[in-house]
Amino acid sequence: MHPEPSAAAAVIRGLHKNYETTLAVRGIDFEARPGDIIGLVGPNGAGKTTTMRCIAGIINPTHGRIEVAGHDVIAEPVKAKSCLAYVPDDPKLFDALTVWEHLSFVGSAYRVHDWQAKAEALLTRFQLTEKRKALAGELSRGMRQKVAIVCAYLHAPKFVMLDEPLTGLDPRGIREMKDSVRELAQAGAAFLISSHLLALVEDLCTSLLIVVKGKQLFFGPMSRAREAFGTEGTDASLEDGFSRATEGAEIAPAGAPQGAPGPEAGA
Repeated sequence: MHPEPSAAAAVIRGLHKNYETTLAVRGIDFEARPGDIIGLVGPNGAGKTTTMRCIAGIINPTHGRIEVAGHDVIAEPVKAKSCLAYVPDDPKLFDALTVWEHLSFVGSAYRVHDWQAKAEALLTRFQLTEKRKALAGELSRGMRQKVAIVCAYLHAPKFVMLDEPLTGLDPRGIREMKDSVRELAQAGAAFLISSHLLALVEDLCTSLLIVVKGKQLFFGPMSRAREAFGTEGTDASLEDGFSRATEGAEIAPAGAPQGAPGPEAGA
């Protein structure tokens, strides 16, 4: 049974992930509601990809609760995964399958009604129509990225996670990628987008999640990020605020709304 449209697309509570003696993620806690576009930022090795892989059910968390569209990722993995899509920073395609065969596989696996018409529309939008018969192994990096994106969109997921989604895309592809995120969010999907391109995050995202050394430093609306960083009323960019947050500057508690832990969250 699907939740009501107003229900959260994803709920993450107290997410921890240990690798033997390494604590990769410690205390990630946030909620994504329909229409949210959350920017996930942090230095290399901060735990961003580990967080996304746990949410996607690829790896199990050490402890914590993860729900997608009301379904527990551990207890109800098939139902949860049927409501989400995850495109990693280097998506792995089947080199021996054509672009169209990838969409056929996804349409069948997710039991997408009228998948052919939806697939055709996605191919047209992302300039892949002429590549429909091309083998994935013959595609450029940017084309492979587009194939991964259209496959992710085909089953109309409620929660979409994109890790460095603009890698390899040309200017037109970047524009289509950004427009598609905004349109799907407006239609009720929620997004978690990890990127080192802070200008993209500032332009596209409605909320910000900062992770450093596996610890959540900030989660809240972009409109409150400047207040949290102490840059409100200045010409400082998100990059300036991010530098303050990740280089040890105190984040103002007033910038953390309910459910958005301050600097010591997850310790």
